[in-house]
Amino acid sequence: MALRVSLLMLMVTLLLVGSSACFVEELKSIGFTYSGATGPQRWGRLSPYFSACNGKRQSPLNLAKDHVVRMSNFKPLTRNYLALNATLYNNGFNIGVHFDGQIAGTLDIDGKNYNLKQLHWHSPSEHRINGVQFPAELHLVHLADDNSIAVVATLFQYGKNDSFISQIKDQLAELNEEVCRRDKDAHVPLGNIDMKEFDKKTRKYWRYVGSLSSPPCTENVVWNILGKVRYISKAQIEALKAPLGVDYKNNARPLQPLNGRKIELFEELS
Repeated sequence: MALRVSLLMLMVTLLLVGSSACFVEELKSIGFTYSGATGPQRWGRLSPYFSACNGKRQSPLNLAKDHVVRMSNFKPLTRNYLALNATLYNNGFNIGVHFDGQIAGTLDIDGKNYNLKQLHWHSPSEHRINGVQFPAELHLVHLADDNSIAVVATLFQYGKNDSFISQIKDQLAELNEEVCRRDKDAHVPLGNIDMKEFDKKTRKYWRYVGSLSSPPCTENVVWNILGKVRYISKAQIEALKAPLGVDYKNNARPLQPLNGRKIELFEELS
């Protein structure tokens, strides 16, 4: 059991730092998808390493007002992100940006620092607000020194181009053209990427304790879903989907049971 836990933590760490092409291939080789016989309802039975997918504190959730507790002590999300060298990856099950082993910035939650390791997109959104699903969702994944995980999530509605995706539109097109081989994960260098726009003041967000929303579904992840919904164009969503295989173009895990958890709402009152 101890060996299994250690291997699982190694898998999670490799997933977060995004530095192992072999690991990505191993994860994909287990064969999870988003529908059918290897879809989300069966993830927990596909591999012993995915057993957490059957847990009681899973993500995503519906942020329904009937289950939300409004917190009186508003605490802004303190984030400090940098402009650093990055790489755009086709992880097989999503498109992500990794920071080549560098610390791309920090997130402070109640005095505890989490380092930004990678970001990736899901379409349609995984989290919902009062049952409403959005066209896309961005996850900024952070790891603390004790290997605990925190995610900052942003929801998107259709509208004008998202400025961050506009920075990488040429590389997204190149990623779509790259031929993927089993011994090499598809990736495109981005050079220096400006992350400062993600430092914007946070006036409203939801927080709860859940899991990674894709295998291995590791629990005790601190989720922070921003209240401000950003804009994204339909063309940009298509560009994010284009490099993915047919089983991953719609890569949103279904909603998970709340199982008595508390969803906290932090909102700055004017």
